[in-house]
Amino acid sequence: MKMNRRTAIALLAAFGQAAASKKLYSLAGADRANPKGRLATSAERDLAHGPFEPSWNSLKAHYKTPDWFRDAKFGIWAHWSAQCQPEEGDWYARRMYIQGDSAYEYHVKTYGHPSKVGFKDIDMIWKAEGWNPEGLMDLYQAAGAKYFMSLANHHDNFDNWPSRYHSWNSAKIGPMKDIVGTWSAICKRRGIRFGVSNHSAHAWHWLQTAYGYDAEGPMAGVRYDGFTNSDRLSNGLNPQDLYVGPSPNLVIPDGVTSIAEAKAWHDKNDRIWDENPPCDDPEFVNTWFLRCRDLLDTYEPDMIYFDDTELPLGQAGLDITAHFYNSNRARHGGNLEAVVFGKEFVPQHRGAAALDLERGRSNDILPIPWQTDTCIGDWHYNRHVFENHTYKSAKTVIHMLADIVSKNGNLCLNIPLKGDGTIDSDERKVLDDLAAWMPTNGEAIFGTRPFKVYGEGPPDIVSTGNFNEGKGRPYTAEDIRFTTKDGDLYAIALGWPNDGKLRIKSLARNSKLLPAEIIRAVMLGSSTPLVMERNSEALVLTLPSQKPNDIAYTFRITPNRL
Repeated sequence: MKMNRRTAIALLAAFGQAAASKKLYSLAGADRANPKGRLATSAERDLAHGPFEPSWNSLKAHYKTPDWFRDAKFGIWAHWSAQCQPEEGDWYARRMYIQGDSAYEYHVKTYGHPSKVGFKDIDMIWKAEGWNPEGLMDLYQAAGAKYFMSLANHHDNFDNWPSRYHSWNSAKIGPMKDIVGTWSAICKRRGIRFGVSNHSAHAWHWLQTAYGYDAEGPMAGVRYDGFTNSDRLSNGLNPQDLYVGPSPNLVIPDGVTSIAEAKAWHDKNDRIWDENPPCDDPEFVNTWFLRCRDLLDTYEPDMIYFDDTELPLGQAGLDITAHFYNSNRARHGGNLEAVVFGKEFVPQHRGAAALDLERGRSNDILPIPWQTDTCIGDWHYNRHVFENHTYKSAKTVIHMLADIVSKNGNLCLNIPLKGDGTIDSDERKVLDDLAAWMPTNGEAIFGTRPFKVYGEGPPDIVSTGNFNEGKGRPYTAEDIRFTTKDGDLYAIALGWPNDGKLRIKSLARNSKLLPAEIIRAVMLGSSTPLVMERNSEALVLTLPSQKPNDIAYTFRITPNRL
């Protein structure tokens, strides 16, 4: 299939305009700009000085996960951008340009055809008029969050702060607010660790659907608004800076005449999850680095999350990680307190940054602290999840948290905000239920370390990895998770035994896991003394007649320390 001459000329013109419109940013301490078409070197990128060099060997040799992160265990994430405005769930900015997708159908019905009304217009419609960050942070802290993650930008390439290097940002259009800066100030005032998430390394391929067209119907063949020129916008912004510019190999060619054929083309070509720098747009990498450095240097977060396999965009990811580690270390008197998250590290790179498992868990204790990131629903707000009442319950979240913490991990939980910045009643109930459980049982979570084994019960996770949540079995009273702190062992039972007797087989008499005498066992949240028997098969605890809650049950077990 080939493009006709008119489309090819338009594509080349738009690509040239996109490249020409991107500023050749001067770097701090230098008067020169990066020559067009060449990646900036590490030295030109003006990295912070320190022991961390921008290489895997150096990062791995010098990095150690800070204790604050190991103690924190639970964080909340506001994965919030203009993609929440339509309330149609994940990846709206991409899906609205794919005919036959539910997001496309909603967009045409609600806003208009994407050749005339594109995602650039959703960015402008998004106003965040109901956002009360102080009130939300009250709920997050009550629910037990010890750190908070703000979405800085998503694959939609829109920055949630007054970016010096990207005009499509929340301070210039849409909300007209510094979203990242507002969250940052609140966290620092309250003493909550603050993080940012940067997903924009994928924008160059993820947004290529904006240059597509309808395969069927009255608008068949009419290219979408990705080809809009800057002179068509009254505010002077250039859509090419948002949509990145068309990549000739990723823009669907002319001649596709069915929705099914178009979908097959997208799935094969531009649906790829490409981790490499774009070969035909080196300025994208330069701009990405400068935007990310601006984000880190301006707000000085404790964490940055990259939605990438390992680190983003080749050398640029190594550069920004070294810069972040060194600048953070300098701010803390030589003590490193920074955390960088990446995914699927190969063995020789493990330990250079923290492993993140998206919607996934580990099947055993991992030697290096790690994190699960997940959401109670869609990442971006989806009203249908609320209408169908299908959010994860607080019980599900706490069971996940207990399992993750027992395996040396943390849980970062997204509570999706509506476009206006509010949450719905079902989300509020999840937070309230977490807030009811945490004060009594949190001592078995926060500040703890793993025991010799993570727990007991039949395996429910086959292997460690992303996207394995929801594939396990329901938990029962056989499922117990262990943590330790200050010489005590905590056992968190994920079910209530029918006969009122909890049997902890790992702690049987003469157990090699805990050979010392057990002098006391207390059920948190209950004043009823426990009858305790330690026989050759298990430690048997006779439970009170009344459950202290309906979620999970925590026991503090104190061995003889002599």
